Amino acid sequence: MVIKLLVVPGPASRELGLRVAELLGCETVPLDFKVFPDGESYLRFRRKVEGEDLLIVQTTAPPQDSNLIRLLLTVDGAKRLGAKTIKVFVPYLAYSRQDKSFLEGEAISINTVIRLIEASGTTEFYTVNVHSEDIMTRFRIPAFNLSAIPLLAEELKKSGLAGAVSIAPDKGARGLVEEANRILKGGCGWLEKHRDRITGEIEMVEKSLDVAGKDVVVFDDIISTGGTMASAVRIVKRLGARRVYVACVHPLMLGDSEKKIFESGAEKIIGTDTIPGKFSSVSVAPLIAKAVSSEGK
Repeated sequence: MVIKLLVVPGPASRELGLRVAELLGCETVPLDFKVFPDGESYLRFRRKVEGEDLLIVQTTAPPQDSNLIRLLLTVDGAKRLGAKTIKVFVPYLAYSRQDKSFLEGEAISINTVIRLIEASGTTEFYTVNVHSEDIMTRFRIPAFNLSAIPLLAEELKKSGLAGAVSIAPDKGARGLVEEANRILKGGCGWLEKHRDRITGEIEMVEKSLDVAGKDVVVFDDIISTGGTMASAVRIVKRLGARRVYVACVHPLMLGDSEKKIFESGAEKIIGTDTIPGKFSSVSVAPLIAKAVSSEGK
């Protein structure tokens, strides 16, 4: 697979960018990057990109604001240096959970982020398992939401979990487990979750699920503080599940989330490299490589 494209690995996604370039058979554009003593970011392209088609790979995982500004610097720099087209792959799109006003006067932060990405010079945008599909309709440039659930399910299948039941922590994640079940083929279901809009506290509602004596994988798009996932694991364990595994696309894994999840009874946690870290065992590089190569045919 070789296409005419230069891959620019951003400061927060260097390893992922290199994987993408290898899969595509493309050259990379190295960047000089540093942070000044006052906290400002410095970025410089180390090769000419005038007239070239670029693919910039840069996550906006924590620290979100810093990685977002570095993304914008990279895109704007490429545009100023004369790049012909600028595809942008943001594996984890920060602020995507702030997609509507829940309380009067709240900022809809993702709309601001989208406008910044467009204004910087992006010609096409790609992300992975955005929190709400509606977000993609707000772009005025071509924008694509790729799913890493099949990659996670295939990895679990290879680990001996074919036939496991796929469970979502709430109905909103139903699509994720339906997608996973097409590979694991053990059936799927979901729990019910209620969140207090003021305090942010979550209440999980136990419901009947056919998991007794079976292996279960609890899927979600994001694990942040781990409270939702830990509650879901405890419920399916109480319902008689034999082993419970946890899978997510974006393993933020903040604070003591790992401890919470394992103490609730989970056997293992797997995630993708949309956010580099301890649980980023599955790479999303094949997703973007396939997307841009298919588009180029």
